[in-house]
Amino acid sequence: MDTNNGSSTTDFILLGFSDRPQLEPIISGVVFIFYIVTLVGNTTIILVSYLDTQLHTPMYFFLSNLSFLDLCYTTSIIPQMLVNLWGPTRSITYGGCVLQFFFALDLGATECLLLAVMAYDRYAAVCQPLHYTVIMHPQLCQSMVFTAWLGGLGSALILCSLTLKLPRCGHREVDTFYCEMPALLKMACVYSKVMEVIVFALGVVFLLVPLSLILISYAVITQAVVRIKSAARWSKVLNTCGSHLTVVTLFYGTIIYMYMRPQNSSSQDEGKFLSLFYTIITPTLNPVIYTLRNKDVKSAVKRILCVKKRSAKS
Repeated sequence: MDTNNGSSTTDFILLGFSDRPQLEPIISGVVFIFYIVTLVGNTTIILVSYLDTQLHTPMYFFLSNLSFLDLCYTTSIIPQMLVNLWGPTRSITYGGCVLQFFFALDLGATECLLLAVMAYDRYAAVCQPLHYTVIMHPQLCQSMVFTAWLGGLGSALILCSLTLKLPRCGHREVDTFYCEMPALLKMACVYSKVMEVIVFALGVVFLLVPLSLILISYAVITQAVVRIKSAARWSKVLNTCGSHLTVVTLFYGTIIYMYMRPQNSSSQDEGKFLSLFYTIITPTLNPVIYTLRNKDVKSAVKRILCVKKRSAKS
């Protein structure tokens, strides 16, 4: 990193919600509760999907990856956020900021691609039920997940390296609760048209294209559901797909607004509260939506608990 261009490798100050001190205790309490729910819920999905053989299907393979993503994503952000809210200082080391920035980009982009993969899985399950196991064979599922992870890593390397090269002219204050790209771009003391074009292009690839594929998948699924005469199967299809569509709406809606707009188009306060949706709320809702509305997961938990009880008695 060249420090001659006005950039600095000293600590950064995460302002967070310091402009609203009366809200900080409430925000920290809510965030802490959401984080605990995220840890418990996503860990439960991963363990249940692994332990119960009846859940060794493509859907739960993708869901386990989504849960692992959400665990890593929230853990890269929330602990530091809580430390800053509860402690006397709001600083983060330069290295810590870089790591947080990189992992947030990497995991966020990967989740965008993974949600599109999950939509294709639902399309194959609903529209091609007789050929589902042939289409979604293990090698294809693993390849799609690997591609999603690789794509997220590539986008993070590009955006992270370009953003950190922008001169900051000694600016140290990051006007949000974690090292996020929009806030770091606003710290730069020069306007970079090239950077804005690259961000927009990658936004199209990782946000608009996956979202378009998801919407197309659900349009086809809707047509197929209309032709289903079985009320029980109709209800099951809508329940499964509705869960995924709810997650997609929450996640893409806020993140597109944050990343696909001009750098200085709205207030930073608005961005802080919007960031809470895709960094904290959505990862918490994922396990709640997929488990509380999913009979397969509930049955799997009961089976695992029954096996443990029988083992303990014997």
